[in-house]
Amino acid sequence: MNLQVEDLNDESRFKHLLTLSYDDIAFFVIEYLRKKSVITIFFWSVCLIFLCISIIIRINIAGYYKWIQIFYHSLIGIILLPLIIIPVHEFLHATPFFITGARNIRVGADLRQFIFYVTVHRQVITPGIFKLVAWFPFVTISIISLVLIYFLPGLWKWSLALFLFVHATMCAGDIGMLNFYYINRPKKILSWDDADKREAYFYEEI
Repeated sequence: MNLQVEDLNDESRFKHLLTLSYDDIAFFVIEYLRKKSVITIFFWSVCLIFLCISIIIRINIAGYYKWIQIFYHSLIGIILLPLIIIPVHEFLHATPFFITGARNIRVGADLRQFIFYVTVHRQVITPGIFKLVAWFPFVTISIISLVLIYFLPGLWKWSLALFLFVHATMCAGDIGMLNFYYINRPKKILSWDDADKREAYFYEEI
């Protein structure tokens, strides 16, 4: 039986852990990105690997192309492709929600915090679904980018290598939230969002 939001008010079964305002997401994410764990070590290691890939490709294309061509493709990788990928990234967040039955899916942004988000209004989210939603864009876009880097010619390898690194850093918010779950892994955390109030609520199943 699927839990309803009202079920979490049963204090004999659930303990309220945290109310997170959307206005505080950036601070919350930074706090958990600073906490060392398997999740953050893996994430920063992958970012470093992606950066090394871009450096190796840059060294390999030196002397083969004019500087203006390299500069143009640098802008594509650092600015254009990351901007284009934002709606795709959010769509990939929404996909696991939709597949698992969610329908009241909301997409939003807070440009003061430089964040975009996808949430489900007033639906209880299990840890498994939350983790799937958080990891899905990072894994999917990274794999596709790596495949394209392998097959495409030099300048596009450079653009996509830069994009691969930039997109990974753009996933820092997802990793921060995943680290919150990892650090609290002894607890079974359930959550739900009130998108109208712009608040997320986290509970522990007792």
